[in-house]
Amino acid sequence: MVDFAGWEMPVQYRSILEEHKAVRTRAGLFDVSHMGEADVRGPDALKFLQHLVTNDCRKLFPGRVLYTVMCYPDGGVVDDLLVYMRAPDSYLLCINAGNIDKDLSWMQEQVKGFDCTVTDRSADYAQLAIQGPLAIALVQTLTTTTLADVKYYHFTEGKVAAVDCLISRTGYTGEDGVELYCASADGERLAEKLWEAGASVGLELAGLGARDSLRLEAGFPLYGHEITEIINPLTAGLGWVVKFDKGDFIGSASLRAQKEAGLLQKVVFFRTGDRRIVRAGALVLNAAGGEVGRVLSGTLSPLLNESIGSALVDAAFVQDPLQVDLRSTKIQLQLVKPPFVTLKKN
Repeated sequence: MVDFAGWEMPVQYRSILEEHKAVRTRAGLFDVSHMGEADVRGPDALKFLQHLVTNDCRKLFPGRVLYTVMCYPDGGVVDDLLVYMRAPDSYLLCINAGNIDKDLSWMQEQVKGFDCTVTDRSADYAQLAIQGPLAIALVQTLTTTTLADVKYYHFTEGKVAAVDCLISRTGYTGEDGVELYCASADGERLAEKLWEAGASVGLELAGLGARDSLRLEAGFPLYGHEITEIINPLTAGLGWVVKFDKGDFIGSASLRAQKEAGLLQKVVFFRTGDRRIVRAGALVLNAAGGEVGRVLSGTLSPLLNESIGSALVDAAFVQDPLQVDLRSTKIQLQLVKPPFVTLKKN
């Protein structure tokens, strides 16, 4: 157990390796109740969100989920988040645990002048994620809601194990599954029912270690690593969530200017063919040994049995042979387009 954003969180229950493999082959249960939630409600809710985030919230309808980022005026990332549309004037935002205070403060400041409110709901929700190829079938045994009707990045509301839940077909592993939001007081009971139901299919409890290796295999960004106050969404390869054609939003002018001028750096993903883990902060070198970037994330892929990771590299060198110096040994980086493994999500 470790301190994580003020929460006592499990790095692992039994084994990061076994938890990771369980999610890829069967199912894993994550307690992600540390994540933050906020309500945005009022006549100007959509107008405010269009101003606040980079993606186009006009694509939303009740029951739809949108992944996006919110930026500072210079284009740096405040946070990445999920936006849930419950009704035309009611949205639920899911934000990162380590950013709750910062995010709420930022949103409260930006909402001034809009006819809507931002309310911190983080303490009201527990959140459990069940991920893996057997996850949907497992949860289906505990609910009368037809989960097959809930498409990827959609949600519904219903009972799971007699607990009222927002049932979201989302996750942070690249596998199929759901994330269940329920009242904080019901979280432990819901977890116990899921654990009991999963015994027959080999459900594993999964912690932060497996969560990180799974998201990195899938090529998903982690705030503070692939996206930061300095690494903007274009640099991070998240241009698909930056919709300039929707109109101005916070950071749009800066991001547009950077795109037109050409990006100076890019986030790339790599594999090494070597089991030695390339840690965050390691320098990335070109063939001549010159420093051209740094590693952002690194782990051992349990499925590939080799070190994988991401790096921020000067754009002029992303086509060149790259390497890292690991304890006086040069390890070559093979750049890849994630995901690193075949994923089974719908």
